[in-house]
Amino acid sequence: MLQLRRADERYRGGDPGAGIETWHAFSFSGFYDPGNTGFGLLVACNEERLAPGAGFAEHPHRDLEIVTWVVEGELTHEDSTGQRTVIRPGDVQRLSAGTGVRHTERNAGDEPLCFLQMWLAPGTEAFGGEPEYEVVRGIADGTPYALPRTEAVLHIRRLGAGERTAVPDAPWVHLQVVRGTVRLDGEPLGAGDTARITGAEGLATTAQTPAELLLWEMHSEPHYG
Repeated sequence: MLQLRRADERYRGGDPGAGIETWHAFSFSGFYDPGNTGFGLLVACNEERLAPGAGFAEHPHRDLEIVTWVVEGELTHEDSTGQRTVIRPGDVQRLSAGTGVRHTERNAGDEPLCFLQMWLAPGTEAFGGEPEYEVVRGIADGTPYALPRTEAVLHIRRLGAGERTAVPDAPWVHLQVVRGTVRLDGEPLGAGDTARITGAEGLATTAQTPAELLLWEMHSEPHYG
């Protein structure tokens, strides 16, 4: 089953007065839709836009796998484990919250910042545990990133116009168009559009223009006991 969600169907949040614009793909904070609380292990997929100097004050997380992908600009991350890192386009950042972690995120640069932040539920056996942090610098196109503590793999695809790429065969696949335009199963998708695919098998997507995609391959759903 293929369900398309267009960029303009997302919930608009953030605090424009503070230089923060957010687009939520799923129910989040004050935006609640009981029919749209997640897909597979993915429980949040937020597009964040921060003006220079803007950011999120220190806040807590626990029992979440938080993956961040910078589209443009530089993201400064600091957390209670002592990490302080600047994330740039092409880097994959993972924060495993475990029993609890606090962090801040801000645009300390002079240019606008845009990033995608995705939250996934850990496997039941992975609840708790010490927080973990990792950055993969300049991840290569097509290199799968297996997310620890989950049955999920992130695939990054950068395509030239006319190039095709296979969609992973998996029970749940979430495809996010970061930039450019593609065609999936005859349907056009542009930047900010997503596809939620259940029981993916033998699918491929073709770039209409140079494009960048994030595909989550997931093999379970959350189990909270």
